[in-house]
Amino acid sequence: MKNRHRVHFILLLLVVWMGAETVLAQQPYRRGTTAANFLEIGYGSRGNAMGDAVVATSDNLESCYWNPAGLALMRQNEVLFSMQPWIIDINTNFAAVGLVFPRLGTFALSFNQMDYGKEKVTTLTMQDGTGENYTANEISFQMSYGRRLAQWFAFGAGLKLINSTIWHTSAGAAALDLGALVNTEFFSPTGERSDGLAIGMSISNYGTRMRYDGIDLLQSLDPNPNIAGNYDNVEGKFSMQSWELPLIFRIGIAVHPIVTANHRLTLEVDALHPNNNSESINLGGQYKFTLPSFGSFYLRAGYKGLFMEQSEYGMSYGFGLVMRMARLGLRLDYAFRDIGLLGTVHAYTVGLAF
Repeated sequence: MKNRHRVHFILLLLVVWMGAETVLAQQPYRRGTTAANFLEIGYGSRGNAMGDAVVATSDNLESCYWNPAGLALMRQNEVLFSMQPWIIDINTNFAAVGLVFPRLGTFALSFNQMDYGKEKVTTLTMQDGTGENYTANEISFQMSYGRRLAQWFAFGAGLKLINSTIWHTSAGAAALDLGALVNTEFFSPTGERSDGLAIGMSISNYGTRMRYDGIDLLQSLDPNPNIAGNYDNVEGKFSMQSWELPLIFRIGIAVHPIVTANHRLTLEVDALHPNNNSESINLGGQYKFTLPSFGSFYLRAGYKGLFMEQSEYGMSYGFGLVMRMARLGLRLDYAFRDIGLLGTVHAYTVGLAF
């Protein structure tokens, strides 16, 4: 028993040390130096409502995005769909399905998309439009897996394929997500590990670079305009550079100061270290009220981007409802968050456990 407590104490020290390293920012912050930034806006109403502070407590299909190790905590098969209208008429969607195999772990497929809508095609000579429209879309498909390696430790991984398209020009990449969860007996009101201090870690979007290519990059040019009679309409092409993906390292701790048969309060703090911005802290809380034979009601709040340089993020709020019907469970979640000068956004999620 003493050895186990000693191991837990060492793990806690590692968390504190890594969190301190994360908070110490290093300039410059490399803003605007990554592609496929739709991968970092946050998907899922529960996580959005808690200020994106869910890396240590994610336990449903939203774990595909936040921390794949959370898939190991799922008890039933589940399908989930989330819609989040974004700024300036941009729409984002997230969908996932997960299957639980008690002896093997949880396997999941997920899909997230950002649709930028249609825009008029204009030229210097036709500034009111050519009569054509162009579209822009970014899509990610992911296969994820999570499993408990011990009662107190879970591990997860996800492999994703990413595509970004602007009219006839596109780029692709592949990336890996990794995550881990540790449950301890520290600060547990009941003495159970599941109610004690939880430690979560995830690395998202570790992968290849993206390089755009397509017929929109073709351009007619004159290789030597000072010589008359040479080839004045040679087909040329812009050469695009490669761009990194938005790599994000998250580490968080969560406690449950109130745990009773009908009430449960969860508080979480996450530290983030991205490769394209300053380090920051996310704060989140969730209150769960359970009605026997009916289900559970949730109230959530959070704050995203604490200590971030020039952050437009702020408070977020939300609620959720899980209704139980025999072996079926219906999940309804809503989130509202403030992003400063860019306005406010809402997120809606529907899930079915079976």
